[in-house]
Amino acid sequence: MNNIKMVDLKGQYERIKNEVDNAIKNVIDTTAFINGGDVQLFQRNLEKYLNVKHVIPCANGTDALQIALAALDLKPGDEIITVSFTFVATVEVISLLGLKPIFVDVNKNDFNLNIDLLEKAITPKTKAIIPVHLFGQCADMEKIMNIAKKHKLYVIEDTAQALGADYTFSNDEVKKAGTIGDIGTTSFFPSKNLGCFGDGGAIFTNDDNIAEAIRIYANHGMKVRYYHQTIGVNSRLDTIQAAVLNVKLNYLNDYNVARQKVANHYNTELKNVDFLETPGFAPNSNHIFHQYTLRTKNINRDNLQKYLQEKGIPAMIYYPVPLHLQEAYKYLGFKAGDFPVTEELCKRVISLPMHTELTSEQLFFITDTLKGYKE
Repeated sequence: MNNIKMVDLKGQYERIKNEVDNAIKNVIDTTAFINGGDVQLFQRNLEKYLNVKHVIPCANGTDALQIALAALDLKPGDEIITVSFTFVATVEVISLLGLKPIFVDVNKNDFNLNIDLLEKAITPKTKAIIPVHLFGQCADMEKIMNIAKKHKLYVIEDTAQALGADYTFSNDEVKKAGTIGDIGTTSFFPSKNLGCFGDGGAIFTNDDNIAEAIRIYANHGMKVRYYHQTIGVNSRLDTIQAAVLNVKLNYLNDYNVARQKVANHYNTELKNVDFLETPGFAPNSNHIFHQYTLRTKNINRDNLQKYLQEKGIPAMIYYPVPLHLQEAYKYLGFKAGDFPVTEELCKRVISLPMHTELTSEQLFFITDTLKGYKE
């Protein structure tokens, strides 16, 4: 049996090697390294895949979030509601722009924003909500959009872990994650379901005015070269990464199905293990399993992680410390106990290997090893 990896990028590459190599070689041959034809082609292809009017590629997922917020002409001190159980980028960009993060606790079952607590967090200073589609499934966007409309708030979807996931509305309309709110953002970090061979990101919107503001801000604040309308940044997807993504986008649905098959194995084999709770499913969303994250119960999670690693099974903790208790965000004044579900999850969650190249032999080794754990 081959060594088990948390993410097997090499194995995935080997399956599409010729296509990727040819795409990269074409960029090198043309030397159109910045804003080459593959960037525009990827933009159009992703717009078609998502059924969204505008896709604006950028340098990475963090930039995507920052640019999305900056394009809305918010003012310092404006409040942005999001969650503390997420990667730091979501909150980092809020703070960098002089805005104020306001946290809402998450659901214990699906790890997404708790809708029942959302409206209570809204104040006259609230300007936007950033739901995070964590680990591969959508937050309850229909309810979020209804609340946002009632209070005239923007919604920016953090779709870095859920690109390709579907959300079904009560009228049976289906939309892709990231295309429901005013703006969607994503990352093409190599380990994502759709990952490039370096850094990359994108922003989506159906609003023409927002799209223009995003493009201007991401291009040094200019629409016409050397004429700067506003203070902006330089954030673009380079052509080689776009070429890779053009190839891999053709396989994204297959990749997501492969991840779902891995998750089905884990769910089936681990459902009766008394010290584990398998992931719950969000209402109205499918799950594309960027991560497969269990909750431990009545055991020491860190000891379980050590046991798995000793057996040759990588296991990760996403995330060990909630953002509201991080040193960098002490200035916000939150304390232990403010978001009890988030804090409990940070003590209990553990993520198993999840990628497209896991074999049946590897999967049974992982689940059999887990079943054999004793404290």
